Amino acid sequence: MSDYRDAAGKRLVDYPRPSVAVDTAVLTVPVEGSLSVLRVRDAVDGDWRLPGTFVHEGERLADAVLRSLRTKAGVTGLSPQQLHVFDEPGRDDRGWVMSVAHLDVVPAAELSLGVEARLLPVSEATGMVHGHDDIIAVAVDRLRADYAGAPDPWGLVAEPFTITELRRVHEAVAGRALLPDSFRRAMVPMLVVAEGKRAEGPGKPAGLWRKNGSHRRAIS
Repeated sequence: MSDYRDAAGKRLVDYPRPSVAVDTAVLTVPVEGSLSVLRVRDAVDGDWRLPGTFVHEGERLADAVLRSLRTKAGVTGLSPQQLHVFDEPGRDDRGWVMSVAHLDVVPAAELSLGVEARLLPVSEATGMVHGHDDIIAVAVDRLRADYAGAPDPWGLVAEPFTITELRRVHEAVAGRALLPDSFRRAMVPMLVVAEGKRAEGPGKPAGLWRKNGSHRRAIS
């Protein structure tokens, strides 16, 4: 054990320390659905919550996140990024628990869920334990801010897409209808024309588009 002492003569072990947890908000938009979040059923209490875990000794945060997604939700292949540290001392009824929340946003088709995992609209994902409602609220605010200024920055709709397909995803994220003409005017300067057309109904086929390079999100 290190013999380090601070200016007060105390060792690191002399200070009380919180438990450190990681919790992940995985957001998506199912086909013809609303903005939804991945929840898992706890093996002990039986309630539904975000996938999360306590960080093990010697474990990196990112590894703990991937472990919790794999073992509790049956989900692999994601690249969550840190969202926010929730450090209010009384936020968790189990004790002093600091949660390093993470966020990932993925197309619903890429989520292969385990038997104890479900997608639920964020508007219905309330009343969860351990402050998970607050984590979802921050995650949704972050996502909506991202989508307010750029076309589908997290890649929820496959390219190439029609303007209508793009708008529907933005509406799902925003949780409200968007004026078609205003949306088109805002998005087209950040898009490039793609080859081909796609039928969307009884009218003439709609043109296809792609995001230009400057509006593609870099996955960390």
